[in-house]
Amino acid sequence: MDNDRREAELEQDKIEILDLYKGKKPKALIEKLSNMNAADVAEILDELEVTDATVIFRLLPKDKAVDVFTYFDSEQQQDIIATSTDADVEYILKEIFFDDKIDMLEEMPANIVDKILEKSSPSERKLINQFLNYPEDSAGSIMTIEYCSVKKTLIVKEAMERLKKVGLQRETIYTIYVVDDNRKLEGIVSLRELVIADDNTVIGDIMNKDVVYVNVYEDQEVVAGVIQKYDFVAVPVVDNEERIVGIITVDDVIDIIEQEATEDFQKMAALSPSEEEYLDTPAITLAKHRIAWLLFLMVSATLTGSILQRFEDYIAAIPALLIFIPMLMDTGGNAGSQSATLVIRGLAVGEIEPKDAFKVLWKEFQVSIMVGVVLAIVNFGRIRLLHPEQDPKIAVTVSISVMFTVMLAKIVGGLLPIGAKKVKLDPAIMASPIITTIVDATSLLVYFAVARLMLGI
Repeated sequence: MDNDRREAELEQDKIEILDLYKGKKPKALIEKLSNMNAADVAEILDELEVTDATVIFRLLPKDKAVDVFTYFDSEQQQDIIATSTDADVEYILKEIFFDDKIDMLEEMPANIVDKILEKSSPSERKLINQFLNYPEDSAGSIMTIEYCSVKKTLIVKEAMERLKKVGLQRETIYTIYVVDDNRKLEGIVSLRELVIADDNTVIGDIMNKDVVYVNVYEDQEVVAGVIQKYDFVAVPVVDNEERIVGIITVDDVIDIIEQEATEDFQKMAALSPSEEEYLDTPAITLAKHRIAWLLFLMVSATLTGSILQRFEDYIAAIPALLIFIPMLMDTGGNAGSQSATLVIRGLAVGEIEPKDAFKVLWKEFQVSIMVGVVLAIVNFGRIRLLHPEQDPKIAVTVSISVMFTVMLAKIVGGLLPIGAKKVKLDPAIMASPIITTIVDATSLLVYFAVARLMLGI
C-alpha cells in the first residue's frame, strides 16, 4: 500500500474514532480500536487532545492497551501513567517486555520512575536498577532479558515442552540459546531445527557451537553492525565471563540505526546531537545546541581573513582577483563535502576501514583529476564569456586554481574522516562545516600562489 493511501485511511480512522467517542458509542469504539494495528492507534491518539486520548486509551482492552502503550513517546506515556489507576499502571508494567520498560524508564522524570519502581517486585527492581546503570548506548542498556534458553543435556521433546510453557513471555523464540549450569553460552539451536529433529535427540548434538555474540558493554552501533552483517533476528549479549544476560532483537537495532543516523546528520551539520523532537524542543535548547559549533566555525574563519590580509597587495595590484574568490571557495567546499559524505557513509556501514586510507587517497586523487579538469575547462569558458574585458591570464589563473583546489579538497575530504576514526573520534564531525573551513583557507593559498606564478605579482 502506498504511503498517501495509508495516510488517507488513517485520517478516516481518526475521524470515525472521534465520531464514535463524541457520540458516546463505547462498544462500537472499542470494536473499532480492537481491530486496528496498535501502532496506528498510538499515532491517532497522539494527534488528539490529551484528555480525549487518555479516555479513549482507558477504553481499550487491556492486552491492546499494553501494545499501544509501547508505541507512545515518553510524554504520552507519562500522561497515561499520571492519569491511570495504580492497578492499570501495574498491569501495563507487568505485561510489557522488559527492554521496552527500560527504554520507558530512561526517558521518565525521577518521580515517575520512583512510582514505577514501587510497584515492581524486589527482584525486578534489582534488574531495573542494574540495567539503568549500564553505560548509555551500550548493549546492556538496550537488551532484553526475555529470551529462550535450554540446557544442552535436554532432549528435543523436553526443550519443546519448555518453549510451550515460556514462549508467550519471551520476545522471540526463533533462536534458542544453549547454556550450561552457570548460564555460560555454549551454542544456539533454531526453532526450525527443533521442529524437524527427532524427539529424543539431545540438544548438545544438534546445537551450533559457532556462536556470534556481543559483550554487555559493547557500543550499540557495533551491535547494529553485527546484526546487519549476519542477518540475525537477535544477537545474544554476554558478560565478561561469557554468561548470557540478554538478547538484542532486530526491532531494537532499527531504532539504533535511526538514532545513529540522526546523530550523524546533526554532527555533519555542526549541531550538538539531541534526541528531542524538533517541534517539542524549546528555542533556547536549540540555540544552545547550535551556538558552540557556530562560534568555533566563526573563530576558525579568522584564518581565512588572515590569509586575505596577507595577500592584500596582490588584490590591490589586480582587483579582479577578488571577484572569483567566492566561487573558488564554494567549489572547493562542495567538492570536499562530497568526498567526506561518501567516506563517512562508508565508515558507518563498514565498507571502509582506517587501513584503507591509501586506497581512498588513490581513489579520490583519480576522481579529483577528472572532476578538476572538467571544472577548469568550463570555468575558463565561463570567465571569457562573462568577463571578456579581463586579461586571459586571469581566466587561466582562476581555472588552474579551481583544478588544484578541487584536487586538494577531495583528498582532504576523503582522508579527514578516516583520520578522525583512527584517533577514536566520530567521523561525522569531519563533515561539511569543518571541511569547508579547512578548504577555504587552503584554496586561498593555492589561488594566490598560482596568481604569483601566472601573473608575476
